[in-house]
Amino acid sequence: MFMSDPGNTLLALDFDGTLAPIVEDPASAWIHPDSLAALRRLGPVLGGIVIITGRPVDQARRLGRFEEGPGLERLVVCGQYGAERWDASSGEVRRPGRPQAVSDLAECLPQWLEDHDAARIRVEDKGLAIALHTRGIAPGLLDELRPQIEALAARVGLHLEPGRQVIELRAAGTDKGQTLRRVVGPMNPAAVVYAGDDLGDLPAFQEGILLREQGVDVTLVCSASAEQDALVALADVVLDGPEAVAAWLTGLADELAPA
Repeated sequence: MFMSDPGNTLLALDFDGTLAPIVEDPASAWIHPDSLAALRRLGPVLGGIVIITGRPVDQARRLGRFEEGPGLERLVVCGQYGAERWDASSGEVRRPGRPQAVSDLAECLPQWLEDHDAARIRVEDKGLAIALHTRGIAPGLLDELRPQIEALAARVGLHLEPGRQVIELRAAGTDKGQTLRRVVGPMNPAAVVYAGDDLGDLPAFQEGILLREQGVDVTLVCSASAEQDALVALADVVLDGPEAVAAWLTGLADELAPA
C-alpha cells in the first residue's frame, strides 16, 4: 500500500548498520550519501520519516547531515532508543537527565576494566548510557566477559543491550518498539516501513508485526550482515548492508519522487 499511498506512510529507520556503515570509530559513521539524497527526495512525499537509533540524538543529527540541505524539514530523530527526540520542524530537543546509575557506572568502570584485563575495550559515554566497543580491538572479548558484564549491569541497576561487537549498559524502560508505537500513534498511518540491522531493532520488528495484526500495512526491512541474522527470518525485504539499503531507498525515491 505504501507505494500507492505514500502520503499516508511512515518510514522508520535505524542509523548504524542501516543508513551508515559499521566502522571501528563510532564518531566516523557518516550516513551513506545515496541514502541521504534519497531521504531528501522522499521527505516531501511521505507522511513522515523518523530515525530511531541507539545513538545520542545530537550525534545522529551530525552524522546524518540531516540539517545541511532541503527535504527533511519534518524529520524526527529519536535517539538513545527513544529516550531523546529532536523534531526538525520546531528544532526542539527533548532529553531526560543522566541517570545516577550511569554516573555510578562511569565512576567504577575504569577500575573494573583493569581488574578484568579489558582496559583495551573502547568506552563510549553516551550520557544516558555507556557502550563498550571491541571492533578492531578484540572481537571475542565481549562474549568472554558477558557473564561478568551482566553481573556489573545488575549491580548498578542498568539494562544490558548487546549489539554487533558492542554491549551497552543503559536504563531500562525504553526500546525501539515502544518508540515506534509512540511515533505511530499520533500519525495513525495506513502503512509503516521499518528498516534495521541488529538486536536493538528486534522490538521494533515485533511492534511492526503487532501493527500488521491491527490492519496496518507493514514492511520490515533487514540490513543484513554476517555478524547478526536475528532479523532475517522476520523481514519482508533482506538487503546486503547499508550499500544495498541506499540503493533500495534510491529506488523508492525514483518511484515515488522522480526527479
